[in-house]
Amino acid sequence: MSTLWDTNGSAIVKELAAQRRTGGAVMSGVALTLVVVADEDRVQEAEAAAAAAAEVHPCRLLIVVRRQVEAPSPRLDAEVLIGGRLGPGEAVVMRMYGRLGLHAESVVLPLLAADAPVVTWWFAAPPGRIETDALGVIANRRITDSWMAEDGMAALQLRAEDFAPGDTDLSWTRSTPWRATLASTLDAVVGRRGGPVAVLGGHVVGDPGNPTAQLVAGWISARCGCPVTVEAGQRTTGSKGIDTVVLTLDQDEEVRLTDDRKGGAVISQPYRPDSTVALPKRSLGELIGEEMKRLDSDEPYREALEAATGVTGLAARQPVREHRWFDPMRPLPASAPTAPDVPADSVEDDEVAATGTDGDDDGGDDSPQEETP
Repeated sequence: MSTLWDTNGSAIVKELAAQRRTGGAVMSGVALTLVVVADEDRVQEAEAAAAAAAEVHPCRLLIVVRRQVEAPSPRLDAEVLIGGRLGPGEAVVMRMYGRLGLHAESVVLPLLAADAPVVTWWFAAPPGRIETDALGVIANRRITDSWMAEDGMAALQLRAEDFAPGDTDLSWTRSTPWRATLASTLDAVVGRRGGPVAVLGGHVVGDPGNPTAQLVAGWISARCGCPVTVEAGQRTTGSKGIDTVVLTLDQDEEVRLTDDRKGGAVISQPYRPDSTVALPKRSLGELIGEEMKRLDSDEPYREALEAATGVTGLAARQPVREHRWFDPMRPLPASAPTAPDVPADSVEDDEVAATGTDGDDDGGDDSPQEETP
């Protein structure tokens, strides 16, 4: 590992090449570049998760920490590692001070692996608009986490309004074991009947303010074409947001999946004894690794997001984003004063029309005058 203080992007590239020559070719090629945007107080957790994902998906890891954006002078400190604590590949941890943090792409772009896709993950409250962060614009796949926002449902709504193919959310990834178990349970009902099964409705018991619970309800609604609601439960649910899922089937049957709080779930279905399946809580690294498996548009997520938020037309949006510059250090300009309305009757209300003057106190002529040389 090498630490570069008050450095620049060119020095980081040279240091990577030097370590590659000294230590040998640790990796002959990488599948992608993973760009992680994290706050300083979450860097260690982000490093552990990214390293776990990098062990499964060989990648070049770039961690961006924006620190003290208000600092008067820009500065870049970097750690360059090859085959170290951040996995078997190449990794760079960059701490950016001052306004350099607002232009992080100027340092990141030269470090991207050649001819490899880019995945950007925000391990922080999701950005208001991804188009305002160039690290998201350059990515083929963009990973946010609405659960980390102060208002998870407002963040989920914003993700729908700002959606583009290639976007995903870890709130959706957390629901994978629930969705897989529900799908296999319905398959078992189909096998018992020897015919199709119609889902007439259902509800999710858990936290109505949790994005994962809302996305599961939206996924069932979109797939089955029936209304599914989220109802408040009596037990705390944590980040997953779900305690029980109940599906109402045709032929007066019901399927129920309940968290047993022991790392599993109890399946209740007609004409079968209750059974327990594994439903373990997965680590953050496992969630990131799952999302790095695919780089195309996640259509089930899009459908669930539409159903959960009511925002439609997401499939027609373009996957390529256009960067829009936004300076968080500069307040929005004040709105211009509204011009006075022209009165309908200028005889009484227009002073110039009535008196031939503009009403100034000096009584002088306001017409342009030639300057005296």
